[in-house]
Amino acid sequence: MKIGRVSHLGRVRMALVDEANATVTFIGGSFSTHLNPVQAVIERRIRAAELEELTVGKADFSEVTFLSPISKPVRNIFAVGKNYTEHAAEFDASGFNATSGAAAVPAFPQIFTKATTSLAGPSDDIVFDPAHTSSVDYEGEIGVVIGAECRNVSPADALAKVFGFVALNDVTARDLQKNHAQWFLGKSLDTFCPIGPWITTEDEAPIPSLKVQTWVNGELRQVGLLTDLIFDVPNLISTLSKAMTLLPGDLIATGTPVGVGIGHSPPKFLQHGDLVRVAVTGLGELNNRVRTR
Repeated sequence: MKIGRVSHLGRVRMALVDEANATVTFIGGSFSTHLNPVQAVIERRIRAAELEELTVGKADFSEVTFLSPISKPVRNIFAVGKNYTEHAAEFDASGFNATSGAAAVPAFPQIFTKATTSLAGPSDDIVFDPAHTSSVDYEGEIGVVIGAECRNVSPADALAKVFGFVALNDVTARDLQKNHAQWFLGKSLDTFCPIGPWITTEDEAPIPSLKVQTWVNGELRQVGLLTDLIFDVPNLISTLSKAMTLLPGDLIATGTPVGVGIGHSPPKFLQHGDLVRVAVTGLGELNNRVRTR
């Protein structure tokens, strides 16, 4: 199933998404007043057939505004750096890598986190203060949504712990990322994690079908397949779960392909008014305008 949250006639609704026909079907019952209904669906392992029994109306995409499918407060946002070979090389050569002497292609997954307050919706503005950062960059990615609590799971069993996949933009302040060495601050500004517009469950989003593309002002900058990861999804889940318990609703940003702003000469950083579009096969697309304050 494809599941998300939308605003319709001034009301926030959870909805099942029919991407082919560009329509949403609203879900009623107790979910109509739940503060975080998609999170509840994930935690309770509710199937599409159960939700279809609670439908209370339908609308076209043109009649709704898609919101972040998971509302605040959210679970952990984990992320992976340098997980496509060509991107690892462009980052290493960019001058923004604070870890000098390390191999361009890592031997182990490079895990970091983003603050949960960085979460934004698929059409929200990406906002930053130019006095704080002057090198804001895009990173189109495919996010993994954990569907079941797991600890010390093997790669062979890891996909059974996935609820679904979601489009994501790991927006990054490159100067802060470099200056503070650890990437947390540069990755965690408010609005620096747009996701959505919906989550597609794992059974409808086979990994070989997932392709991410990123445009800035209509110019195609990135194309990447989830099958091209250096460390694949089962490996990432297994690595994280060996260190900590993963919980339903935890989000893993799997890494970005080659073509980010710092990969250009000179770098192409985001400016006020830019439109960043991230599209993933079967997961919809993000369209976020950049705004400075």
